[in-house]
Amino acid sequence: MARNVLKKTSQTETSAARLTRNKRGDLKITLISLHGLIRGHDCELGRDADTGGQVKYVLELARELAAHSHVGEVELLTRQIIDPKVDDDYAQVEEQLSENAKIVRIPFGPKRYLRKESLWPYLELFIDQTLQHFRRTGLPDIIHGHYADAGAAGAQLARLLHIPYVFTGHSLGRVKRQRLSLGKEDHQAVERLESKYKFTSRIEAEELALETASMVVTSTNQEVQQQYELYDHYQPARMEVIPPGVDLTNFSPAAKDWTTPKIAADLNCFLQEPDKPMILTMARPDERKNLEMLVRVYGESEQLQELANLVLVMGTRDDLRDLPKAQRRIINHVLYLIDRYNLYGKVAYPKTHKPDDVPELYRLATSMKGVFINPALTEPFGLTLLEAGATGLPIVATNDGGPRDIIANCKNGLLVDPLDKSAIEHALLRTLTEPEQWAEWSDNGIKGTREHYSWNNHAERYLRDLDDILEHSPAPVLADLAEKSSTRRLPEFDRLIITDLDNTLTGDDEALKEFVELIRENDHIGFGIATGRRLDSAMELIKELGLPQPDLIDTDAGTQLHYGENLTPDLSWRKSIDYAWKPQQIRDVLDMQPGLYPQIEEHQSEFKISYEIDTSVSPSITTIKKILREAGLRAKVIMSLGMYLDIIPVRGGSDLSMRHVLWKWGFAPEHVLVSGDSGNDAGMLLGRTLGVVVGNHSEELERLRNRPRVYFAEASHAAGILEGIRYYNFLDKITIPNDRIE
Repeated sequence: MARNVLKKTSQTETSAARLTRNKRGDLKITLISLHGLIRGHDCELGRDADTGGQVKYVLELARELAAHSHVGEVELLTRQIIDPKVDDDYAQVEEQLSENAKIVRIPFGPKRYLRKESLWPYLELFIDQTLQHFRRTGLPDIIHGHYADAGAAGAQLARLLHIPYVFTGHSLGRVKRQRLSLGKEDHQAVERLESKYKFTSRIEAEELALETASMVVTSTNQEVQQQYELYDHYQPARMEVIPPGVDLTNFSPAAKDWTTPKIAADLNCFLQEPDKPMILTMARPDERKNLEMLVRVYGESEQLQELANLVLVMGTRDDLRDLPKAQRRIINHVLYLIDRYNLYGKVAYPKTHKPDDVPELYRLATSMKGVFINPALTEPFGLTLLEAGATGLPIVATNDGGPRDIIANCKNGLLVDPLDKSAIEHALLRTLTEPEQWAEWSDNGIKGTREHYSWNNHAERYLRDLDDILEHSPAPVLADLAEKSSTRRLPEFDRLIITDLDNTLTGDDEALKEFVELIRENDHIGFGIATGRRLDSAMELIKELGLPQPDLIDTDAGTQLHYGENLTPDLSWRKSIDYAWKPQQIRDVLDMQPGLYPQIEEHQSEFKISYEIDTSVSPSITTIKKILREAGLRAKVIMSLGMYLDIIPVRGGSDLSMRHVLWKWGFAPEHVLVSGDSGNDAGMLLGRTLGVVVGNHSEELERLRNRPRVYFAEASHAAGILEGIRYYNFLDKITIPNDRIE
């Protein structure tokens, strides 16, 4: 039943030709930001506590880049949300931001709103959906991922499509974990932080993004020196400090005819002496924002209470009970402290405000000779500080991240240790009691924000760096395939079964015989093999088992692809697989590690280095990855059956090889059933393909349980594959009962 697969050839443009095209204004930039609520008007600034600044940043970046003559199109990919608890705008597939910029909302995972920590199980679905989007609209010239989740997804897309990649981490996992772990030494507290914030996944995603990125855009020098430096893939040469811009259209000093805004009435109902100066803070309720510390400082300072009112703008809430648990807890703690210090009549905490109210709040505080404070434990961005400064309101801010550069550039306030109560009190008192200094800081903020933080300057520097990246990057290997593959198919069948060999197909002779008959009797179903074995070893076992000739064979742990009866190699895959691959240097580093024993030569191949591993004495997998990174070696590390370790190129693996096949041949993931039993099968089991894990699977695959489109069969070996075929009704009209795991 072997079916020949036609060999494809493609002509790809040179990097010089592409650069010439870009300079005519055709540059296409794809920005990715997945968490929070993103829309082009009346932006809610995200529901997650540390997303507000990032959401606004990426929207303004998209608009500014699209306005540049060098750029033809900017698309901002985010997540489609269909949820009665949020506005219907977030369900729109597309939303125009400007003439050449738009938001594209990709559906993946549950339809409802999810916190960013809940998105990790669905990233592979986003990757597959985005590939379909690129097939319809064309490949971008640059992919730019924002934050850890989009950073990982964007890096995977860039690796697969060989498109230059840019990363902006915003709030970094290692830094946040350090900050939140202060004073929490017991094991249970650390576990609770891990459960809540998914730090392990987040940090590994950031490492992947840093490893892939041609450029890392940061807001401040402190980010580079004290935050990114904590990562194994920290490369100073790739770091570009480009201060973020601020849209100053709305954030300007009060005009002569300015009148007290309506929101003042909402504050006044809290306050006994509403004409006092205002200590204003504006932040989502989150541990990192350190709002409780601010209330403690105010509650323990008679001087501050005598001089000023405290105004806490903590997002928008209709009903406190509807907020996420973490946000609800922070607000409850704030209310407790107000009660404990008997601050009634001195503290305002309005429950709602509109986006138009924000600049008016700054102007109101400025008119009353007040001060804006950001007491966050860590602040990578500092958007509210820039907005306040542009309006003429002096600032007191945490001595971390963005505020350090803002105050150094603008000279409009004071930095404080966010854990030092007396330092916070002293800074606030100085700002409120020194009128000449207040006036100087106010003027400096108005001028400095406009001089140092304009979006035009940001975009100019950004595009200059992109030009340099593109000039030194080859055109994507798959660029031509993107245009032609929509009309190409693996011949003669409309669906495909791909399965591992050892312990998946083998182990149950009766079930294997039934599976072989099923393949032979259904000409509309293609047959593929994905195995860690070398090609010659795999073909020997296929012949020994009496299997049909595969239409597709993916060997050497996802590093070699061949098609049809003649085993035609996939040249476009081979062209890219050796990227950054240094096998001898990897062997030099790992051969000396305890508990790692090179497998025999027949298990080694050009793009796969294989070890047997004794985990009782060997370094952990995390440590092995770290050892390679510290040696400057880029590779994937795959553990199988608890005793086999494969090292392969960063562009290899069953996840990327399967997506390459689907992209190249225009195959719908929903028409591909994949089955495996061990860790090296994990990549192909995730995403929009229909996954089947056989009953005799190894422990490594347990992490996939309850993932969407991954079915755990009760039966073992080939019987488990047959069970999965029945589960998805794969021979007839395909159904996907596990499409979404709520």
